[in-house]
Amino acid sequence: MSEASFDIVEDRLFGDRLRLLQPRRGHRAGTDAVLLAAAVAADFDGHVADLGAGVGTVGLAAAALNPRATATLVERDPDAAGLAARNIALNHLESRVRLATVDLFSAAERRAAGLRDAADLVLTNPPFHEEGAVRRSPDAARRSAHILEGGTLDDWMRACADVARAGGRIVVIHRADALHGLLTACEGRFGGVTLRTVHPHAEAPATRLLIAGVKGSRAPLRILPPLVLHAPSTGGGLPAFTPEMRAINRGEARIAMDLRPAAS
Repeated sequence: MSEASFDIVEDRLFGDRLRLLQPRRGHRAGTDAVLLAAAVAADFDGHVADLGAGVGTVGLAAAALNPRATATLVERDPDAAGLAARNIALNHLESRVRLATVDLFSAAERRAAGLRDAADLVLTNPPFHEEGAVRRSPDAARRSAHILEGGTLDDWMRACADVARAGGRIVVIHRADALHGLLTACEGRFGGVTLRTVHPHAEAPATRLLIAGVKGSRAPLRILPPLVLHAPSTGGGLPAFTPEMRAINRGEARIAMDLRPAAS
């Protein structure tokens, strides 16, 4: 399916700081992308690699919210990459954001694109399902966003480690039930792992995980306070975001992913 066949709409995120063209139907950027972008520290001024970038939401948000940061959007689907290129221009970020249309599972393509050891911070929202685990969508964009075609979660994390520089950081968002696979995939690649569970509301089980780590670190795992998305509903209406999440959605707050005391 060509990009021209998409029904494209423009959305605005982070208090209108980010303009985003994306398909009206199919896979769309949502809360997962907002949470991942908000995990970038407010004083970050290095280079971000957004791996599996889709239309570029996370990497563009990191650049928009951090005016001294640069970013590379890495996406193999040509239709999504086409929209990512348009979104770079739409947000006037050509001087700080570039696009690499690369198959993340290909070490040769990563090297050719100059991605090896390139990023101070890797941000990634991997497809949630491995091939054969769920029914394949007939829509190519939705399938690419939801299914790890051509590799496994371990392969994806290997690629993330290849892109991160020595001592660089990674932040991943994934389903809560992927915890074991994520921790296993971090072994020997990322240490100093910190984990935040994400809950729809305070009494609900976690549905998402935010995991951060440092390439080459041997520091132990730390579990940080949970993040709750919605306040208790009143009067039978739809649940509203918590004050913290409202501030995150406006681009006014960040999600701390490393609460270690400063080294003495």
